[in-house]
Amino acid sequence: LVVRPPLDQQPTSFDEYPKQLVRSYNKTDVKPDNAEGRHRVDMALKCDTLNYNSLNNDDGYDEDSFQFSKEDLKAKDGRNGERPDYSRMFAVIEVKPNFSDANMLKGFSQLVEYSKNLYWNQHNRRFIWGLVSGGSNVKACVLGPNFLLASRFMDVTTAEGRLELIGFLVNWSFCELPKLGYDPTVRFDLKHLCFAIDMVDNNKPEPAQTTYYLRKIVVVAERVFGRHTRCFVVGEQPPSSDKDCNASADILIKDAWPEVSGSAEDDMRDESKLLEQVSKGLAGRSEFEGLYPKYINGGRMQIQNAHGESVDETTRTVLGETVWAQLGDLPLRAHMRIAMSGVGEPLKFIKSIPELIVVIYDVMRCHMGILKHCHILHRDISEANILVRRDSTGVHGMLIDFDHAISITDDGYAKHAERTGTVPFMSVNNLEDKPTKRTALDDWESIIYMLCWLGTFGWNSDTQPSDSVASVSIASWDGYNVKMIANSKRRDMDSSRNFTEITKGFNPNIPDIRRLAKVVEGLRTVLIDDHNDPDLRGAMIIPDSFPEENDSDEETDQYEYKMRPDPFAKRIAHWESISESLLAKLEMYADRARARL
Repeated sequence: LVVRPPLDQQPTSFDEYPKQLVRSYNKTDVKPDNAEGRHRVDMALKCDTLNYNSLNNDDGYDEDSFQFSKEDLKAKDGRNGERPDYSRMFAVIEVKPNFSDANMLKGFSQLVEYSKNLYWNQHNRRFIWGLVSGGSNVKACVLGPNFLLASRFMDVTTAEGRLELIGFLVNWSFCELPKLGYDPTVRFDLKHLCFAIDMVDNNKPEPAQTTYYLRKIVVVAERVFGRHTRCFVVGEQPPSSDKDCNASADILIKDAWPEVSGSAEDDMRDESKLLEQVSKGLAGRSEFEGLYPKYINGGRMQIQNAHGESVDETTRTVLGETVWAQLGDLPLRAHMRIAMSGVGEPLKFIKSIPELIVVIYDVMRCHMGILKHCHILHRDISEANILVRRDSTGVHGMLIDFDHAISITDDGYAKHAERTGTVPFMSVNNLEDKPTKRTALDDWESIIYMLCWLGTFGWNSDTQPSDSVASVSIASWDGYNVKMIANSKRRDMDSSRNFTEITKGFNPNIPDIRRLAKVVEGLRTVLIDDHNDPDLRGAMIIPDSFPEENDSDEETDQYEYKMRPDPFAKRIAHWESISESLLAKLEMYADRARARL
């Protein structure tokens, strides 16, 4: 219910009145529209922006332009008998008939499942609210990039509990959009009927705002926790017609919540700064043109704190100091938004093995160029960080996503050796998390693992195996026990015979699959075998000799510590020459593959 004050009591400011109307959908316990899966929600809330100044608006509130267009909203649900819709849903309520720890835990689990649909459908959602009710007890919840927080119980059979719950609901009506979990810098432009995205380049001495207009959504936030990466293809001008919305554009906006270390000035993993460094370092080098995204603007997003000051938007500033102090050593995440030029397609659009080989060569050629000219190591080679680009000269690869990249020393070593990347593609040194230096060899090792993975499991629906491949050797490269994964990779990489067991598991239904097997076998040989020094060859750490039967216990104990040097560690000092040999080998395979296109 919205009640306007009498005209003679109109205040000079409406700040003391609700900013939005929070109300429930009429239909409950149903599967919402835009749902991924079969989950039914017990109850759902929506919120509409109030507009006291709009005398022509009969009911006193506007359609929520921060979520959808007027036309879409009216067509989808009108005002009566609405069905819950994940694209408009503000909060989810899970109701259990009685209170128990098991019921409440199940309620929280269901909220987590619902949150995936909310993130998927709402591209301006920063965090999500929910309520779990068990009997007369209610808990409020908030889910963010790396947290799920719950309030204390509010018992509605007591006056105190009812007052807390009502106060909580009323506060929702008075909150600004950022406190409701929405991002006011991503909104639906009712005039042009498209999403508008604001960018502020905080890396410049005088930050300036630029607005871009959405053409296509290429990546949605689809996980409960993590970076919540979203990618939008945008234009600098609003579309003048529906056809313009599908027009090609060469600007990509990446919006994510990566882990950060302290302030923006001290953060050595700031992707915007690294991408700007790459763009400057490769400027004018035509051999790398189109193989990497070029930085335009962006950095950490800003919000206003309780004192009206602009501060970095992080999980700490979102939750506030009081709550943050109770969370212990929860990793800090910051809201990053970067605009870059250069748009490609995901790896799933690869059409053949020869195309895949050419794309991978471009990516590693660019990788080594960035290493040489920009002194940056990528550290996260995976299929998600490689794009395909096509032009009049053919198919090309693009290396993207510098979230885990880091500056290196003049000797080519990463300054920090923390574990990063995608588990199935992590190098042995990375998995074992030893204090050894990280070099380009770790990323070359990752590219071998990634190609093996694609050869086994495919890269799109056409190349996926028709039956289960759970029994193949490569399955041991994934899981939660990183020590066991590292041991498996040491065994598989140690000899060409062992490695053949991996390539035997490649999907035989993919045309030219043996050609890919030869590529990975050749790269493994250069990385593992082609060395004059025996300490550099192989992958296993084995004793130089074994105790004799008549050796004493003391002598036997000594043998336990007489291990051969770790070949992965020994190769680090030779990273440059080995990397050059690997790139030359891959170039040979790419030339042959290009001739078949």
